[in-house]
Amino acid sequence: MLRSRLFGGGVTVAYNTLIRAHAATSPFLALSLFRNMRRRPGVSVDHFTFPFVLKACARLRLGMHLHSVILKMGFDSDVYVQNALIGVYGGCGRVADALKVFEEMSEKDVVSWSSMIACFVDNGSVQEALALFQQMQIDGSVKPDEVTLLSLASAISSIGAVELGRWVDAYISRNGLELTVALGTALVDMFSRCGSINDSMRVFERMPERNIRTWTALINGLAVHGRSKEALRLFREMKEGAGLRPDHITFSAALVACSHGGLVNNGWQIFRSIKEEYGMEPTLENYGCMVDLLGRAGLVDDAFNFVQDMPCQANAVIWRTLLGACVKHGDNLALADQVKQKLSQLDPHHDGDYVLLSNAYGGTGSYTKKAELRAAMQDKRIAKTPGRSLLVVGHEIHEFLSGGDDARLLVYTQKVRDFLQQMIDNLRVEGYEPHKSSVFHDIEDEEKEQSVGFHSEKLAVSFALLNFTDRRRTIRIMKNLRTCHDCHSFMKHASRKFEREIIIRDRNRFHHFKGGSCSCQDYW
Repeated sequence: MLRSRLFGGGVTVAYNTLIRAHAATSPFLALSLFRNMRRRPGVSVDHFTFPFVLKACARLRLGMHLHSVILKMGFDSDVYVQNALIGVYGGCGRVADALKVFEEMSEKDVVSWSSMIACFVDNGSVQEALALFQQMQIDGSVKPDEVTLLSLASAISSIGAVELGRWVDAYISRNGLELTVALGTALVDMFSRCGSINDSMRVFERMPERNIRTWTALINGLAVHGRSKEALRLFREMKEGAGLRPDHITFSAALVACSHGGLVNNGWQIFRSIKEEYGMEPTLENYGCMVDLLGRAGLVDDAFNFVQDMPCQANAVIWRTLLGACVKHGDNLALADQVKQKLSQLDPHHDGDYVLLSNAYGGTGSYTKKAELRAAMQDKRIAKTPGRSLLVVGHEIHEFLSGGDDARLLVYTQKVRDFLQQMIDNLRVEGYEPHKSSVFHDIEDEEKEQSVGFHSEKLAVSFALLNFTDRRRTIRIMKNLRTCHDCHSFMKHASRKFEREIIIRDRNRFHHFKGGSCSCQDYW
């Protein structure tokens, strides 16, 4: 009998080892091994088995049936199994089920807290992730580790909460935690996404070790903050000083720097070096960066020819980039129509394409064609994505919708709108003139001004100036769409009039407004 038990235990270990080996790379095989294990007489599963099997389930977005098996076999109170269940439910988007497992745990270790925080972050529940981290601090039974802080950095990045980011950075130093390559790279990227590229550079400089991802994160950060020449200087230093070989993501970051800086010749040199110097085939993203570079520089025909000559088929993103260039430079509506037709075949229900072309028609006074586009949108039931902005002040997050009529904001909406109207009136005296061509409809001038007047980022700035009067405090805003020409002009005037630095992170890049100018030098 004793020999039989020992033999069975050895087989259990063997099965666990095989399941673990295949869970990540061959999840179906791992589950097949688990089924065989359960059917085999004299072989029992243990508390090590389920975490490995659940890892395979997470890869396949399965696991609900396995939870009932865990309950029947009495492993539901094992901390390792519970932690794995949180990961599976998080991977399947079932946040409520993951939270239920977490809350019912009698004992939580650092993996439990980290898994639940990661579950919130991965499923877009950023504020819940930050609240849980705060609860973890209050609980005090376990201290955050590197995995916890990586998830936290991701959460902070998504809302641009730079003060929280600085707290995390200080926590690492205060508690003597090692600034590993993974953690340091996450902080470099986090500070960049929060609008503080100088903090990114500070972390980069103090990292004892860096890899290609670290360099790429800072190169890309400098690029989207409009510091193109610094980005390219860092790109050269990475290759020549650090002796690192760029990958396709690094090349894209360098090309983004060229695009935002109007450095066409540098861009061509970098793009050609991918194949000529490094023997690599450019990726679709690399091609897309070149289209963006040429389009921003006004070389729209060159960009179109470049797309036509690509060895691979252009996707909707590349054609959309070209459409944006056509609209921005506004002197080739025939080409814009042609590009829109291509987009209609690849992605017929994308609202941004209609809005872009509509703005082009509005800029030239072609209101009949503009009306036809709007009718086409209505026929296809395509709704325009509303502008949404986040204003982060300390640990507080304020959200604004274009128009300012969100029910959640009714307590102060009218006060903010009234103050914003006063701002617009005062800024007009100093030279600001509403840019009305971006309005979607053919309406009267006064209505057009009202329409562009209450864009979400303007409401956010108005709220910030009303409630946070310290001129040393930078106003930081995140916008889900590209900032329009009118808001860009408004922010430049507002930064000078109110002597405040305003940083806006839109869909494409950062704009640092200070003293009446923008870091993009109006090249965006």
